[in-house]
Amino acid sequence: LAHAYRGSVRPFVHFNAKHDAEILNKAMKGIGTDEDAILMLLTARSNDQRQQIKAAYKKAFGKDLVSALKSELGGLFESLIVALMTPSASYDAAQLHKALKGAGTDDDVLIEILASRTCEQIKEINKVYKKEFGGKLEKDICSDTSGSYQKLLVILLQGSREQGVDEGQIEKDAKDLYAAGEGKLGTDEEKFITILGNRSAEHLRRVFDAYKKLSGSDIEDSITGETTGNLENLLEARAGTDDNTLMRIMVSRSEVDMLDIRACFKKKYGASLYTTIQVLLSKSIITFLSISSHSLCAFCETLNILE
Repeated sequence: LAHAYRGSVRPFVHFNAKHDAEILNKAMKGIGTDEDAILMLLTARSNDQRQQIKAAYKKAFGKDLVSALKSELGGLFESLIVALMTPSASYDAAQLHKALKGAGTDDDVLIEILASRTCEQIKEINKVYKKEFGGKLEKDICSDTSGSYQKLLVILLQGSREQGVDEGQIEKDAKDLYAAGEGKLGTDEEKFITILGNRSAEHLRRVFDAYKKLSGSDIEDSITGETTGNLENLLEARAGTDDNTLMRIMVSRSEVDMLDIRACFKKKYGASLYTTIQVLLSKSIITFLSISSHSLCAFCETLNILE
């Protein structure tokens, strides 16, 4: 059975790339820039549709749309628009490169991307990374990380996690996780890495349910009690007011599972994600969150859905 769509951004139904390109060109002509028109249009289109708009703009006006937008915008708003206009794999590859090649290693970025992308997405990110940055992502990650944390990252980088749910393996995995952590003195990190690194998300959800019945506690509690540091954070990411981080998550998850993220945020913190962002961040991000939850024609309904 097909899974229900869990993204907040859907492809625009009455899409016309040439028409959209003309709207964007008009928004950038003359004195001043109509930032609202740019934002409302681009956040109401899927990433694939934005790439089509980019091609149509170049064909109609003989120049690169992203370059034109950058020349008209600035600051965080410019960063948001450029992120929206970047193909998904290229965006992830660039974020990983920045995380590895900057001052120190931004482990939060490594964990977020590698723990949440599908096998197909991971494989595409590896290809794009090599093409755009001239090196292997795995080699760069291994040079910046170590120990069990590195091992789990490398496993995830292979993009070869098992697919579907193995009914006969669920109880065994739950028992193995318990025996590797709460059920012994010390922790068998290798067992945690093997199971959480190689099983599918669907399978792990069933394992975690079985684990709770077996141990009486959530898998997150076991991970927190048995591991530390980046390994703990990565395992937790598999189990379940920074402008750049917020923007990265909003852009990369808007077509995947933003509805689930929003629901989990409300359950965990007892507050609306929209309201929380509204308190903390600038108008550009707030507007993106508002508009991206539905296509332009349903914008008037958005705030009720988000609350």
